[in-house]
Amino acid sequence: MSDPKFTPRVFSGIQPSGGLTLGNYLGAIKRFVTMQDEAFETVYCMVDMHAMTVWQDPKDLAHNTRELAAGFIASGVSPEKSILINQSQVPEHAQLGWIFNCVARMGWMGRMTQFKDKAGKNTENVSLGLFAYPALMAADILVYHATHVPVGEDQKQHLELTRDIAAKFNHDYGVDFFPMTEPVIEGAATRVMSLRDGSKKMSKSDPSDASRINMTDDADAIAKKIRKAKTDPDALPSEVDGLKDRPEARNLVNIYAGLNEQSVEEVLRDVGGQQFGTFKPALAELAVAKLSPISTEMARLMADPAEIDRILARGAGQAREIATPILKKTYEIVGMVG
Repeated sequence: MSDPKFTPRVFSGIQPSGGLTLGNYLGAIKRFVTMQDEAFETVYCMVDMHAMTVWQDPKDLAHNTRELAAGFIASGVSPEKSILINQSQVPEHAQLGWIFNCVARMGWMGRMTQFKDKAGKNTENVSLGLFAYPALMAADILVYHATHVPVGEDQKQHLELTRDIAAKFNHDYGVDFFPMTEPVIEGAATRVMSLRDGSKKMSKSDPSDASRINMTDDADAIAKKIRKAKTDPDALPSEVDGLKDRPEARNLVNIYAGLNEQSVEEVLRDVGGQQFGTFKPALAELAVAKLSPISTEMARLMADPAEIDRILARGAGQAREIATPILKKTYEIVGMVG
């Protein structure tokens, strides 16, 4: 349970590093939409400063930030119900990030599996930002005293680090100032896999466009990719256990469940015994019905980038009303003269 002295508040962000996919939608954005109608204040962010941990073409970064904002709004994240920002317009993120750089420990950062994955063998040659960015991620969350963060399984480690930083800060300064943020992990398709290889996560960096559904894909592209998705020769099972060792089958059933607001068990009760020749057209029809209105609305929003910029600027003003007093109090606690 979260501490009653903190306002129930959700923070989450996605990197604008090019191309929203079905994985982002089912794993995160769909959850963002439902949480804004629950008993939370919701702050959702294009984390453009995180995107810079690897080199970005400036024109692409600006385009991708606006496109991501369009994706959020088209999917149902309402600028009237949620605070919608890009990170760099709220300087308190970076200011608290520096304090947390001084609280976090090198050993903690070195254990981050995402750093190891992205840096590969050449850790000496990656940016300092890539190594240190989990401290900025903690600041993104804690500058709002966020009590809950919807995360995919692969981000749990970063949230544990956020809790470690909050606990060490509170302990070092003898305060109970930062909350112990809770992860929110749920839903059938919190981890969507590649349509070409069910053992790999769906990714915008995969060289094969057929491996993913992009949120900008039109109805024809969505249907074609699902029809061509890799499967196995067996019929669909009626029980979840029957999906064991069938990663492609499991992935397509998960996607159907996520899009149709069902559990995997409910889907299998309906489709158990079907061959993929029957199931894939039904999945394609469902995906087109749910996703093509989003891509159409994204295109409409991207035709007026100035309106997106106005929404993000307004969100930054709202965000700073929450973040500024929290940062000011943090500075007082650590002894900064203001």
